[in-house]
Amino acid sequence: MKTGALQTLCALLAALGGPAVLAGELTRYHRVDEVMDWGAATTRLIVELGADASRGAVGADTFDVHVRRRDPRLAEPLLEEGAREVVEAYVSDEGGTPVPSGRYATLVMAVGPTLSLGNALNFAQDPATGSHFNAWTENAYTITQQEPIDGIEDLVATEMGEYTRLGIDDFVFDTASYRDPEYGPTEIRYAHWSPPADDGRNPLIVWLHGGGEGGTDPTIPLAANRAPAFVADDLQAVFGGAYVLVPQSPTWWMHGPAGTRGSNEKQDALSIYTRAVQNLVEDFVADRKDVDADRVYVAGASNGGWLTVRLLLDYPHYYAAAVAVCEPLNLDYVSEEELRGIVDVPLWLVTAATDRLVKPEEFPVPLYTTLRTLGAKDVHLTLLPRVEDMSGEYVAADGTPHEYDGHWSWIPFYNDHLALIEDADGVEGGAGQLYGPIAKTVDNVGGRDVVTVMEWLAAQSRQSIPS
Repeated sequence: MKTGALQTLCALLAALGGPAVLAGELTRYHRVDEVMDWGAATTRLIVELGADASRGAVGADTFDVHVRRRDPRLAEPLLEEGAREVVEAYVSDEGGTPVPSGRYATLVMAVGPTLSLGNALNFAQDPATGSHFNAWTENAYTITQQEPIDGIEDLVATEMGEYTRLGIDDFVFDTASYRDPEYGPTEIRYAHWSPPADDGRNPLIVWLHGGGEGGTDPTIPLAANRAPAFVADDLQAVFGGAYVLVPQSPTWWMHGPAGTRGSNEKQDALSIYTRAVQNLVEDFVADRKDVDADRVYVAGASNGGWLTVRLLLDYPHYYAAAVAVCEPLNLDYVSEEELRGIVDVPLWLVTAATDRLVKPEEFPVPLYTTLRTLGAKDVHLTLLPRVEDMSGEYVAADGTPHEYDGHWSWIPFYNDHLALIEDADGVEGGAGQLYGPIAKTVDNVGGRDVVTVMEWLAAQSRQSIPS
């Protein structure tokens, strides 16, 4: 049948109240990604039915879903392909909301830290830069109908229409240009988010990504380390509405003047991007009159944790507080004078005993110990025994919680699953801290208040730091 005749017949059937899609006709799907603890994953597929279907007309077995994942950066782009599990399906509107009657079917997909077919990112060496970076993958879906839907049969969806990245799409993206007096011009891509307008002044949270999120696509720092958590309703409520700024390193934050990646030499305890990031932050604050300049917070993980501490050392009177997760700053190349300059800055260090990439005994623990020895009062160290799933959704074969790489201690941080017991000393494993969901549900222990890491951060103000 010719295309024109097929379209005419479809229109006639629709006018008569019959199915608008013929057997075997190709249709489209909409894709929805969410940022999970392990990174972005495709959690829903919304299939165009072409005709109305009633509530209950679709189920988990109505469609088969096949995906091919590719990373076009690689010489052999195909990563994997196979069937994805549909755990729930329902008739919906175009946005995926359940309706009594609709022209779409929403398929809720199984996702998990070990179900790589659902992942939307790949971490691999980028041939263009030589660095190992995360990048969005090309995920091509074939969705094939297996059971009739109110007379609609044999649909096959292969073309992606709408593409939604929940949380990420709420950010605005821009570029900041800066000419460093020593290192020359640089451009930093960044994402930012603004709270709803109010009559007050709002704090600013600066989030610095890890080493795998550099480049020129500022959605990557949001997608890989779950930065959208900072704009979620629960965390925004803690801060009373906060701006969020997420810069992206063109290479890596630990890119020192010598061009190397680590802090193994004196010059590499510096970053060629420190002044550029600070300039971006200061311009961002200056351009928004409702930002509370006394409540600018900086936090980061791994490479970003390193730059967090570097920014404190270089600008000790600018930030109201900081959280440095699995930071690898080599104290052999930091002077005691520099450290004395930040003893009054509230700082929370987070790491895990199972982190073999940035070993706690070599980096975060010595920094904590040194600052305490120098007289720091509001410095804290969370030393997790391991990094594991706290949601209860993802478990190992033996029924224990899924254990993440020990380097990923940023997961409990942005879930606000860390807490201090006020007026109690100690690091994780002692009497002074809690971790896991209990940190957010317990208000006091033995009559002592429990303060989560986000509550602690939101309570800090530069006005309370001795000058």
